[in-house]
Amino acid sequence: MNNSKIWLSSPHMGGNEQKFVQEAFDTNWVAPLGPNVNGLEKDLEDYLESQVYVGTLSSGTAAIHLGLILLDVKGGDEVICQSMTFSASANPILYQGATPIFVDSEWDTWNICPIALEEAIIDRIANGKKPKAIIAVHLYGVPYKVEEIRLIADRYQIPILEDSAEALGSSYKGQKCGTFGDIGVLSFNGNKIITTSGGGAIVTKTKELKGKAVFFATQSRDEAPHYQHSEIGYNYRMSNICAGIGRGQMQVLDSHVSLRRAMHDFYVDIFKNIKGIDVFTVPNTDYYSNYWLTAITIDTELTNGIDPEKFRLKLEAANIECRPLWKPMHLQPIFEHYPYYGTNIAATLFNKGLCLPSGSNLSNEDRNRIILAVNSLFVNQ
Repeated sequence: MNNSKIWLSSPHMGGNEQKFVQEAFDTNWVAPLGPNVNGLEKDLEDYLESQVYVGTLSSGTAAIHLGLILLDVKGGDEVICQSMTFSASANPILYQGATPIFVDSEWDTWNICPIALEEAIIDRIANGKKPKAIIAVHLYGVPYKVEEIRLIADRYQIPILEDSAEALGSSYKGQKCGTFGDIGVLSFNGNKIITTSGGGAIVTKTKELKGKAVFFATQSRDEAPHYQHSEIGYNYRMSNICAGIGRGQMQVLDSHVSLRRAMHDFYVDIFKNIKGIDVFTVPNTDYYSNYWLTAITIDTELTNGIDPEKFRLKLEAANIECRPLWKPMHLQPIFEHYPYYGTNIAATLFNKGLCLPSGSNLSNEDRNRIILAVNSLFVNQ
């Protein structure tokens, strides 16, 4: 049997990416602008099916950073951020000299808890600091509690920066993730649903706001025959080459989502008769997840002591990659001294959870190897 590495989530080319890239070379469009950039932005706007405007950037992190700038977050401000997420959700808060205020998860979606969110807002206002923005994340492609979070945000008039880096192709009540926030963020990193090698996008509600984001992303160059700059700028624009990869990837996006969802169903079937293993699944049919990564939680009392690390190491021995859930930001050395609101849900999920190989390019042979590794782990259960 082939023993090559089974990765957690590797890039999956569709076949037409090289055509768009070759066109860029043939026409000498190898700069951070060009037909592929414009085309990818239009493809994304059409896919999201809402009246939104998309600007492609060098990364999802850049999109979060520019989103905070557009929301006027400055030094000394406070920004609420979901604790259970990748550090890229929180790092740009510090880029702006602002203070992150971390909020716990809830059990249904593993995303930002509405109860803890409102507690945080009330307490920060009582302390003289109304938060400037809320960063809410669709973790592993599962939408957060969109309506509840929006209700709270509107009640206190705080804008939402929607981190949809993991959720392109997911939706809530038929509306695509990336379109719920005052500003949205997408990622096309190599491990995402689709990739541009590296890259991301900012999603805005107005053409003017997109234009401002693109202005900042291209070094804030004023309209003048010479190089003139009246505001701080950044080198955040996506290249025409990377956008060409993205245009090819957009043609297989729906297929990739279907294949990831099939991997989720595969794991549900594997674990249906194994006590102590729960596969993370949307709470009801209002939620449609791309299942970017399929995650499980492990109850060691029901698995006779098999915990996430034993599980991970067993599959690692079979050359199969698994990974712990995101370590919550409020437990990270760089962030642990910042305020945190909630209980221990995010921490409990981190201690009990594991992400499993979920790529859209996994083969039947790969799946058979996963089944054999899992069965060997639970042979005596």
